[in-house]
Amino acid sequence: MANAGVQRLILKVLLSLPAPILRLMSGGGVVYQGGRTLDPRLQFLAAAGRRAPGMQTLSPQEARAASAQALAMMAGKPEPGVGVQSLDIEGPEGTIPARAYRPQRQDPEAPLMVYAHFGGGVIGDLDTCDVFCRILARIARCPVLSVDYRLAPEHRFPAGLEDVLAAYRWAREHAEEFGAPPGAVAIGGDSMGGNFAAIVAQEMKRKGEPQPWLQLLIYPAVDVASETASMTTYADAYPLSRTMMDWFMGHYMAPDADPADPRLSPVHERDLSGLAPAIVVTAGFDPLVDQGEAYAIALRAAGVPVVYRCYDKLAHGFTAMTGAIPCADVACREVAGLVREGIEGRIH
Repeated sequence: MANAGVQRLILKVLLSLPAPILRLMSGGGVVYQGGRTLDPRLQFLAAAGRRAPGMQTLSPQEARAASAQALAMMAGKPEPGVGVQSLDIEGPEGTIPARAYRPQRQDPEAPLMVYAHFGGGVIGDLDTCDVFCRILARIARCPVLSVDYRLAPEHRFPAGLEDVLAAYRWAREHAEEFGAPPGAVAIGGDSMGGNFAAIVAQEMKRKGEPQPWLQLLIYPAVDVASETASMTTYADAYPLSRTMMDWFMGHYMAPDADPADPRLSPVHERDLSGLAPAIVVTAGFDPLVDQGEAYAIALRAAGVPVVYRCYDKLAHGFTAMTGAIPCADVACREVAGLVREGIEGRIH
């Protein structure tokens, strides 16, 4: 533990250096791609990351451990004024671990936000999004229920999705226990969690069930076989590259899975009308940026109220970087503010 603390301190000191020095230590000048300039701290982290074995060279178990260690180095301090409770939810194949966050200044009219972490369906856990869920709860003034869904390849598609769907339906029945109005539930997630969140809204429509209060989709993976321009422009981006995406999907999808299935790629759903108001957030230096924006455009064209934000200087996974990248912390607080506006009915 002491060693981890020392490493975190060293990283904090390094990332506090002036931008020109960070760029020099990264081996070059300004990183400018696709009309965007990468934050110099992310540029430094990317250069350091290139010296380590790529995730695609690891087993899923090794990748989970390495990811957890790296994310712990970049996590921010726990947000004050938020209570945390561990619990288990009944799922389709046993219990689903979950974590509930309740802010001291909770709005009694706010819905319970069910949240799914990132990780390509292969890595990640409740700690992955712990700091962001605390920020979300405090600033949006809503309770948050983070879901530790099953991971591939031990549990391939649609296991993780089915867990999130079960957690969403459970939350709808138990919202009052968390101080929310009866049945008032929102859905959110980042990356693969954003994929699940988008599909939950679509699945509620398909099944004739009530729509979520709103949907929060942060750099969502909405097309598992995307060939948009950003897949090439940011193919070697940090921390998510195209090679890593292929590694994730190779573990997540069964060999006979259809990438165009809307329960895998929600952007392929033909009728998006009637879905919950959406907040769609993307990162500039991310292979997924184009597909996230495309989904926002498609939702708006279908008459769904949408707020879209792209954080040009940031990269995939920034919700877990609040302790290392100042503008990631700012972005997370802005996103939580957008959720607050959505709760107040100000998404148009």
